Amino acid sequence: MAHRPKRTFRQRRADSSDSDSTQEPFAEPGASGEQADLGPAEEGLPSGGGRAEAAELPRRARGRGRGRVWASSRHAARAAARLDGGSDVPDKEDGTHHSSESKDDQSSSSNTSSSLEEEFTSLVNIPDAAFIQAAYRKRELARAQEDYISLDVKHAFTISGMKKNTEYPESETDDHENIIPFTPKPQTLRQKMAEKTATRNEETSEDSEEDKKYQDIWEEQQMRKAIKITKGREIDLSHSSESQTVKKFGASISFPPVNLEIIKKQLNTRLTLLQDTHRSHLREYEKYIEDVKSSKSTIQNLENSSNQVLNFKFYKSMKVYVENLIDCLNEKIINIQEIESAMHALLVKQAMIFMKRRQDELKHESAYLQELSRKAETSTNRSLAIDEKTQWILEEIESRRAQRRQARVLSGNCTHQEGTSSDDELSPADMMDLQKSQGDILQDHKKIFEDVHDDFCNIQNILLKFQQWREKFPCSYYEAFISLCIPKLLNPLIRFQLIDWNPLKFDSIGLKQMPWFTYIEEFIDSSMEESKKENRSDKKILSTVISKTIIPRLTDFVEFIWDPLSTSQTTNLITQSRMILEEHSTCENEVISKGKQDLIKSIVSRMKKAIDDDVFIPLYPMSAVENRMSPHSKFQERQFWSGLKLFRNILLWNELLPEDTLQELGLGKLLNRYLIIALLNAIPGPDVVKKCNQIAACLPEKWFQNSAMRTSIPQLENFIQFLLQSARKLSTSEIRDEVKEIILILVKIKALNQAESFIEEYHLDHLKSVIKEV
Repeated sequence: MAHRPKRTFRQRRADSSDSDSTQEPFAEPGASGEQADLGPAEEGLPSGGGRAEAAELPRRARGRGRGRVWASSRHAARAAARLDGGSDVPDKEDGTHHSSESKDDQSSSSNTSSSLEEEFTSLVNIPDAAFIQAAYRKRELARAQEDYISLDVKHAFTISGMKKNTEYPESETDDHENIIPFTPKPQTLRQKMAEKTATRNEETSEDSEEDKKYQDIWEEQQMRKAIKITKGREIDLSHSSESQTVKKFGASISFPPVNLEIIKKQLNTRLTLLQDTHRSHLREYEKYIEDVKSSKSTIQNLENSSNQVLNFKFYKSMKVYVENLIDCLNEKIINIQEIESAMHALLVKQAMIFMKRRQDELKHESAYLQELSRKAETSTNRSLAIDEKTQWILEEIESRRAQRRQARVLSGNCTHQEGTSSDDELSPADMMDLQKSQGDILQDHKKIFEDVHDDFCNIQNILLKFQQWREKFPCSYYEAFISLCIPKLLNPLIRFQLIDWNPLKFDSIGLKQMPWFTYIEEFIDSSMEESKKENRSDKKILSTVISKTIIPRLTDFVEFIWDPLSTSQTTNLITQSRMILEEHSTCENEVISKGKQDLIKSIVSRMKKAIDDDVFIPLYPMSAVENRMSPHSKFQERQFWSGLKLFRNILLWNELLPEDTLQELGLGKLLNRYLIIALLNAIPGPDVVKKCNQIAACLPEKWFQNSAMRTSIPQLENFIQFLLQSARKLSTSEIRDEVKEIILILVKIKALNQAESFIEEYHLDHLKSVIKEV
């Protein structure tokens, strides 16, 4: 068996020096393979290095065969491309790739390597010793003649100093010691075309037969490699169709013996497995049939059970209803807020107009009287200069006062005091504008729920829905805390009904007369009819609605619209607040208590502001007020009675506000700071006693109900001293009837010790009976 020559770096350099196949790629890559194949064909002997050429032939053959397998689907295309002159470059590349894979073949198995070598030996003719010796002699002769090895395969090569009769002469110089030219000899165009034509003819004749052999060899080699890799990974391929395909190509794989008993045993095993699977499927099928029957029976029972169906339908309908109700209210609440804000802004604007007008008129009238007093002190006869604005304001004031006097005469009210009027009249033009604006707002107010069904905007219908739930399913009703949800659901609808509600107007409807109040009371009463009514949470619905909806709106009226100087507004506000602060005072809800405290704080704050801003009682010289018809006296009288009116309005809250708060506001801030000072500056007489009687009449009787009291409350000490001082002055004069009036005032305010001392001091024994009656 012929062995393949070992490939070394030296032999590769010899190949490149002996033939044009390795040098040609530097100049012409397309013709390198052609020149290597043309050498033996033209010369009959290898052109340089018989050993190298002989060793290269199997490798070249192998490379060509592998390239065909890789591009087997393009066999015709490659043959056509080779005719164009580019076929030898892939052959050389295939040979190069094969060098790395041949190492894998050698390491696969010894049998595989030996068989391949024998096949290659039969295919490739290796020259004998005589042929190789003749080639060496030819090369030495060429070296001796020309001293260089020609790169042209058509020329001979010379080598000096070659020993004869030896197969591998020892005196032969190594190739790497010689000077090797790297530049090929230039060729003519005719020579190149001739070489290419010869190479193409040779390749065309050898392709068809060689490629088929090499392709079969390469396929068998790849199959053996695949079998080896599969075994190395220890994968069981006995039940794999892919492994069976591989095994049929392997000669070393043996199949187990097969006979009829084995086949029968395997078929019986397979049949048993299929029968078991079939039985399991039958059991599952029977189970599914039973489940279907059970489900149908359950459905039938549920359909026959009317109560459960009705329950489900009711809960579903309530869920849908509540969702639709919430969607409706969420959409309409924006419009409600806009209308509510517009009406509130209109009322605030009107209140600010009245307040600013009163303060401006007070300022201008006071300045006018001050200038008048200054003119009187200087005793000048020149006329008083008044600007046009002040003159116009004074005329407006006097015009409104004349209209009020005429109205009182027509009504028969002759006891009215100047200064107790509210002075809240509007001009006809302003009244028309106000009514027009209110009409537009109320028109928009009516359009909010005009496209909504009554079940979603009528409070009575909404409460009936929840009442049905409470009657049918009370447990789920109370577990859902519906009593906490109803006030939130009703809040937009109640605010909608309160848009045109003004608690400061005399003709405003009371809270108890409103429809929503009645509906909520009926809803609560129907809940109280059930057992354990004291434990029901529906009792708190009304108080929660008032705390969350009514009190905030009432607080806005108090802070921005209410005028404490107006007796009518104060009386109406007290009437509306009494129900909130009295009838629901027993509720222990913290939220409601907080709402009440906020309302009380706003009321007290507004009254303090009125005392600081609106009370003004000027002090003029006695000469200026002696004449009751003088402008100074009239202005002082009006301002006193205006302050006394505010004093009365403040004490009207005695049953709703704490006593200490009222005593601090009415007695401490208003009576002692303003009214008493004005009385001290007045002339003693029947008018002073009348004013004192009016002050005493404003004091709440609740403060003096204790029969054991002998002295009055501390805040009235200044008032008592003024009464005693006035009584002393009047006792020395001819006016004695007023002294009795003063003693009665002292007795009323429980200043009994001071009254007895005065009677004993002035020997008024006829008045002791008055004290004994008390």
